[in-house]
Amino acid sequence: MVPEAQEYTQEFTDVDGGRIGLQTYPEPDGPPGAPAVVVWPAMGVRARYYRPFAGALRAAGLAVTVADLRGTGASTPAPSRASRYGYAELAGDVGAVLETLKPRLDGRSRLLLGHSLGGQAALLHLALHGGDPVDGLALIAVGLPYWRTYPGSRRYGVLPYTQGIAATASLLGVWPGWGFGGRQARGVIRDWAYSARTGRFPDLDGVDTEAAVAAVRTPVLAVSVDDDQYTPHRTLDHLCGKLTAAPVTRERYTATEAGAPLDHFTWVRASGPLAARVAGFAADLPKRS
Repeated sequence: MVPEAQEYTQEFTDVDGGRIGLQTYPEPDGPPGAPAVVVWPAMGVRARYYRPFAGALRAAGLAVTVADLRGTGASTPAPSRASRYGYAELAGDVGAVLETLKPRLDGRSRLLLGHSLGGQAALLHLALHGGDPVDGLALIAVGLPYWRTYPGSRRYGVLPYTQGIAATASLLGVWPGWGFGGRQARGVIRDWAYSARTGRFPDLDGVDTEAAVAAVRTPVLAVSVDDDQYTPHRTLDHLCGKLTAAPVTRERYTATEAGAPLDHFTWVRASGPLAARVAGFAADLPKRS
């Protein structure tokens, strides 16, 4: 049973004429100054969906904030034909949120935790903007959706599927969310489809993103999930292969450990043991002076 989180406080951070919604949960029981984790959701998934996971993290002794990705949930504006942002802006949003949370984070160990697209955004923030404000990165059900990493014949469907979505977003000026990912800015879909086609991050703001990712030194906990239909185990292996300078703890979260069936989304509802792993990882991070 995953503990239910107490009600959160809704806050906002201004970015580029819009705002990022933040759901900050009450401090965990125990001594003050608990390690803090900032959770970044999957594409099209509202922050509120992570309430069970936030409850499990809090029960494991972590202070928890969950952000809405730009254009999703409480974050505004909604994606439209006028939206020009992509992965570079999502990575920048991570920095803006860390700055807003600085009074709460000062003196604590702090951890970025990303699910799927949220994990990519968190990693790209570290690569493009530096990792000094962050002590650790947890990647849960994250992976580059590179078509060659998918098992068996399934890989031959991933390439046309992802590129078809990108072509539709380009034609319409926005991805309407037809059966996948919710409504998204075409730049986000463009960058996502590039990684699916090439197995690489696109260059962002003139930066060789692959080289920047390879230079990240922040400790990483990378956990793939059983029966994940979107980011199976090998997609995370592929991503971890890019982290040549970072200490990486590579693990799997199994249905047996969870005590429930799992997939790309439902692990959130059976996340007690996984939250304990994250808390253990946070506790082992070097102490901030």
